[in-house]
Amino acid sequence: MSDETTGKTLWHGRFASGPADALMRFNASLSFDQRLWPDDIAGSRAHVRGLAAVGLITDAERDAVLAALDVTAMELAAGTFQFVQSDEDIHTAVERRVTEIAGPAGAKLHTARSRNDQVATDLRLWARRELVAVAEGVLALQDVLVDRAAADTSIYLPGYTHLQRAQPVLLAHHLLAHGWALARDVDRLLATVERLDVSPLGAGALAGTSLPIDPEFTAAQLGFSRPFDNSLDAVSDRDYVAEALFDIALLGIHLSRIGEEWVLWTSEEFGFAKLDDGYSTGSSMLPQKKNADIAELARGKAGRLIGNLVALLTVLKGLPLAYNKDLQEDKEPLFDSVEHVSLALTALTGMIATATFVPERMAAAADSETTAATDLAEWLVRAGTPFREAHAIVGALVRDHLASGTSLRELAAGHERLGPDAAALVRPGVGVQQRSSRGAAGPAVIERQLTDFRNRLAVDRDRLVHRSA
Repeated sequence: MSDETTGKTLWHGRFASGPADALMRFNASLSFDQRLWPDDIAGSRAHVRGLAAVGLITDAERDAVLAALDVTAMELAAGTFQFVQSDEDIHTAVERRVTEIAGPAGAKLHTARSRNDQVATDLRLWARRELVAVAEGVLALQDVLVDRAAADTSIYLPGYTHLQRAQPVLLAHHLLAHGWALARDVDRLLATVERLDVSPLGAGALAGTSLPIDPEFTAAQLGFSRPFDNSLDAVSDRDYVAEALFDIALLGIHLSRIGEEWVLWTSEEFGFAKLDDGYSTGSSMLPQKKNADIAELARGKAGRLIGNLVALLTVLKGLPLAYNKDLQEDKEPLFDSVEHVSLALTALTGMIATATFVPERMAAAADSETTAATDLAEWLVRAGTPFREAHAIVGALVRDHLASGTSLRELAAGHERLGPDAAALVRPGVGVQQRSSRGAAGPAVIERQLTDFRNRLAVDRDRLVHRSA
């Protein structure tokens, strides 16, 4: 095949013959790194401006290459860009096309640059933008959680430990518990973005260059906070990819936990919530079914996100400095995790926003007499009984209640250390009123928590606006 139809490899001068088809198929990354084209164009624009700024190319050559990059970007955006067989990655494809358009000036685009620092720059640009977009998706879910929490602060349900009914809690408190966990996810994502905000451009293949380039100039052109300090580290560092995959995996675990609860809540056995038709599915065989597929997929995707993290860590664990082709395996896990966690966030946000809660089912479960056991023990504590003794007294009453079928309220009313005042704590709707300490699950403190959570959302939204700018 001729160079006119396939182009040349970027290393053709060193080799007497072209690469084998098997090598090209195994080596190529174009099928997945095409999505980096906006970042590759941006990095190339900054690089060519940097070359002109230090006199390595003329202003006329700079303008010709910039114009060719504009044409290439328009073709890629419109889907009219023609790839050829020798385009093993998006970097090769862009440089080939620029050279076709700009001629000899285009051949100077790669001056003082390696694909090693080029791809590292592209991936940081992509991750910086996309991780912020993921954080924005988290904030959208948090907005729904706080809106649903504030809509009716009188609804309560059982809180669980070991999936056994423990104590009644406000629904608002339960929803905000997920919201606070998601706030930590936002914080982690933004911290990763801050750490990755370093430009590798100018590090070359591994050791920099003898040409008078200015990495600070190109870093500023690309909006990075600073340039690299060590060229070996710059081209080999994928810490930020591992951190991003961890951040997303933990976010996925939090979404999985939400999904698990909604699978339970929307079952007939619980009946705490009903899904909107638009956010549920049916059965191909069972006409009565209404399935919580979004919740189940949110639960299932966590395994995929964890797997992507483990895959990259395994790639990185034994690599010597500096660049190794193994690092090509950094992109697919990152792209995949960002894509699937974004889908999960959007779907869960819609599902929760449109669902209908069933307060009477929640209250009926929360008002089980045994959920007042701790309140009875704390009543004894306020009367001067040591907690361990109070725990044993109430535990014995619960045992008698379960064995005899006599109501716990009746047993408490007749107990010499408790009596009618304590027994009143067992009445329906009373238990949730008792939770009054800071950050607790009762109505006395929920308004403060709602205010604090909204304030946190406002701070994080400002951080995202600043980062996007």
